[in-house]
Amino acid sequence: MEPMIYLFFKGNCLEAMTRYADILGGEIGGVFRNGDAPDPESRMPGGDDMVMNMAMKLGGATLMASDSSTEMYERPQGFRITLSPPSRAEFDRIYGALAENAQVVEMAPEETFWAERFAMFTDRYGTPWMLNFEGNKAQN
Repeated sequence: MEPMIYLFFKGNCLEAMTRYADILGGEIGGVFRNGDAPDPESRMPGGDDMVMNMAMKLGGATLMASDSSTEMYERPQGFRITLSPPSRAEFDRIYGALAENAQVVEMAPEETFWAERFAMFTDRYGTPWMLNFEGNKAQN
């Protein structure tokens, strides 16, 4: 059994998840929209294009997501999606792409006592991220 991350978006789920797949090399699986529901009772509030459920494979993990109506959407808090890029160059590439037009940069990329490069930010879609490249500071 492995934990799975499930993200909620404010009407831009497909855009966000497609962008994440492009940046991180993920693969989008099934996308089920409101309009795919068999009857009106099975739909969530909102238009036919709203994503009810979708998945993205990223390495051995699955990231799932859906849209929420404006009334039901809550800002994510209390967690961050954490990535450990394999190189400083990959860290910089991923940070540059995910942090573009970020809502908040809580900690810009910098060296810490545990990592050559570390950053925390909330991207344009409201997803909280943490990037960590240990480099030469890796514990063996």
